[in-house]
Amino acid sequence: MSESPAQFLPSLPGRAQSHFVSALRPPIFALISAADVSCLQDEAFQIRKETYGGQQYSQMYFARLHMMRTLIYSLVPTWKPHVPGIEKGKECIIVGTLYKHMKLKPSILDEYSKERSATPIVRPHNFMHQDDYLIFEDESGRVKLGGSVLTPSVYVTGIVVALLGRETGNGDFHVEDVLEAGLPPQLEMPLKSGADKYVVLVSGVNVGSGASNPLEFQLFIDHITGHLGDKKAQEMAAKIVHLVIAGNSVEIPRELLNKQNLASTDQSRLSEPIKELDMMLTQIAAGLPLDIMPGPNDPANFSLPQMPLHTCLFPSSAAYNTFRSCPNPHCFDLDGVRFLGTSGQNIHDLQKYSEAKDKLEFMERTLRWRHLAPTAPNTLGCYPFTDRDPFLVESCPHVYFVGNQDRYETRLIKVSSVLRLDLARSGMPWSPKAEQGYLIAGRKFYPQYDS
Repeated sequence: MSESPAQFLPSLPGRAQSHFVSALRPPIFALISAADVSCLQDEAFQIRKETYGGQQYSQMYFARLHMMRTLIYSLVPTWKPHVPGIEKGKECIIVGTLYKHMKLKPSILDEYSKERSATPIVRPHNFMHQDDYLIFEDESGRVKLGGSVLTPSVYVTGIVVALLGRETGNGDFHVEDVLEAGLPPQLEMPLKSGADKYVVLVSGVNVGSGASNPLEFQLFIDHITGHLGDKKAQEMAAKIVHLVIAGNSVEIPRELLNKQNLASTDQSRLSEPIKELDMMLTQIAAGLPLDIMPGPNDPANFSLPQMPLHTCLFPSSAAYNTFRSCPNPHCFDLDGVRFLGTSGQNIHDLQKYSEAKDKLEFMERTLRWRHLAPTAPNTLGCYPFTDRDPFLVESCPHVYFVGNQDRYETRLIKVSSVLRLDLARSGMPWSPKAEQGYLIAGRKFYPQYDS
């Protein structure tokens, strides 16, 4: 293809190069031109050779700082003249990690604090406070940051940046300018050849939840497999070459998860949603390659990266070589088009500790910071890697998607004069108000089914 898939996405008046759709049911899906799958990029998210020996998270922060500092130093000459080190009263450039001091940030010690023992611990949706401030940190020490250039509400702990400024008399560092890593280089899009082919992105199926309706998900399956609709709809379904389920495929009753001993009836209730999902995925895998990613509700490890759901959970669908269980985050190439996505935990956590006009802005920030989960391991659980940080974004994807959001949105980002990036915030929750899907193709936005 000579053009990025992002160029096929719509723009609405008054909202340049973005699209917003209300919460939909069953899960809405977007179809994006691509083909021929390669998942070699997922190796970075696999935990195989690592051995946990009680290591601390500091090693992961040092690995992140080392890799990002080398990158940012290479960008400094085109940004500002480099003056190494801090000298009192003199302008200089420093490169290191930001730490955000937050007054309302939850702490396990709050449960034992004498000052708060008489009042219940508040769990707000967002922990921002007007008294929050930023601290610069590297191997040599820490210094409090001042000035109006850095807005604490925008940044979170864990971001590596370069700062231009000078040390003040009280020991703070007055910031005059900031350099972020920016969007990473993007692979050139392949030339388009042959007929269009499509990929389906879906999340939040939540089989087993009280709001889940198996008949509606069956309708979705029939639609993408070509068993539903008129001739035109079936011709479009015949061009679908891949399905990605971005987390929260099942929902197991909470009361069962909290029990130490389960009765036989409870054990049946525990496994029933997974069995039901397996039967549904079998219908898809019989004629369509699919990737399934774990999410916060799925039977997988809690911390990122989440390992692929074990194939023993899907005895029927896993029998097909078209079925593939993948990690979260998930990165793959389809006919030269690179997809990168998560099941939503990284964006949900950013929303708690920073502010933005919408979640697409959070997504864009993670790419400009070149880190999928900058709040990990500070407030977002992750494995304590010792010599690497797998969440660093070294190559800009052509499509960046995040599942399990409250609504579906997209945005185009211009990476260069010829390359573009598509942000797809895949909001696919169940809602009783609407049942609608959308097709992205030929630079138009078509309702795919509406009942």
